[in-house]
Amino acid sequence: MARLLAIDFGTKRCGIAVSDPMQLIATGLTTVHSKDILAWLADYTKREPVETFIVGEPKRLNGQPTDATQHVEAFVKHLRRQFPQIPVQRIDERFTSKMAFQSLIHSGLGRKDRQNKALIDEVSAVILLQNYMDSSR
Repeated sequence: MARLLAIDFGTKRCGIAVSDPMQLIATGLTTVHSKDILAWLADYTKREPVETFIVGEPKRLNGQPTDATQHVEAFVKHLRRQFPQIPVQRIDERFTSKMAFQSLIHSGLGRKDRQNKALIDEVSAVILLQNYMDSSR
């Protein structure tokens, strides 16, 4: 079975999470600079089979698009063009950064480590992926 790969896309960096081959557990993989994400994904998909890309969709509390939505839409367009054989699913990413920050607090990380925005992006991608897998069951 192929993996699921979640992307918490940002204009500076993207948090990446993957599932295990059985698609049961979401694990943080890395954070990649946004300008390098498509090349990184091309390299990753050569080594590991990916069944679906899951991309966080930014929304306001009322469900309306945010300022970041246009950047995510452009990224998804490039993603679908470069990887036409891999479906792209979008999932609401409201509160994932706050949830990621809270999970870092609960994990016992020190204050300085919790301020690592790359780590927050990676954990956000894990939350996106786990939410997607939970809703698919």
